[in-house]
Amino acid sequence: QVQLVESGGGSVQAGGSLRLTCAASGLRFRSYAGGWFRQAPGKKHEFVAAIGWTGNTTYYADAVKGRFSISRDNAKNTVYLQMSSLKSEDTAVYFCAAQTIGAIENLSDYDYRGQGTQVTVSS
Repeated sequence: QVQLVESGGGSVQAGGSLRLTCAASGLRFRSYAGGWFRQAPGKKHEFVAAIGWTGNTTYYADAVKGRFSISRDNAKNTVYLQMSSLKSEDTAVYFCAAQTIGAIENLSDYDYRGQGTQVTVSS
C-alpha cells in the first residue's frame, strides 16, 4: 500500500520559516518525481514546487521562487520543502505527490498524493 505522509506544518508569523516533510512508503520512491501542491480555503489547488527523481532538477512556482526550496533524500524516501519569508498568502493545506511521468505542474499527472498538512501564516 502506497502512502505519502506530510508533516511539519503549523502556525507561524509572517517572515518566519517552516520545513515540511513528505515520507513515502510502499513504492520505489527513487523512481518518482516529487511535487508539492497547496490549496487555500475556497481556492483550487496550485503547484508549489517539484523535484526530479535524482534530485538534480527542481521547479518552482513564481509565487514561491527565491523563498522556498525543495530537496529529497532517496535513502529515506523523503521529500522536503523548506519555506522561508512566509507570507499570509502562503496559508494553505500543503500536500505532496509522486509522479513517474507527466507535466510536473499538473496534479492530475501524479500517481499518488498525501492528505496534507496545514500551514497558517499570520501577519
